[in-house]
Amino acid sequence: MKYRFLSTAHEELRRAAIYYDRKVLGLGMEFLDEIDQTVERILRNPLAWRKISENNRRCRTKRFPYSLIYSIANEEIVIVSVMNLHRGPDAWEGF
Repeated sequence: MKYRFLSTAHEELRRAAIYYDRKVLGLGMEFLDEIDQTVERILRNPLAWRKISENNRRCRTKRFPYSLIYSIANEEIVIVSVMNLHRGPDAWEGF
């Protein structure tokens, strides 16, 4: 199964990586590695994660306070948001 990030999700990912790298050099790369691992978990079993709306599911990262909000469309995982869990729970819905 393929996957892709919407442009808004890709921008959230980029900003978060920069934020973590500014805190501690190299932490941004560790964040990106964690996101890759989370995507791999989704790809292995896309229906395993909790539905948060009719078309979207949420998979939390293990180490960082983030979730990937995604949908499944035409045999493709579409990452809708790289959601910071410190934001409001509906922050991703504008995308």
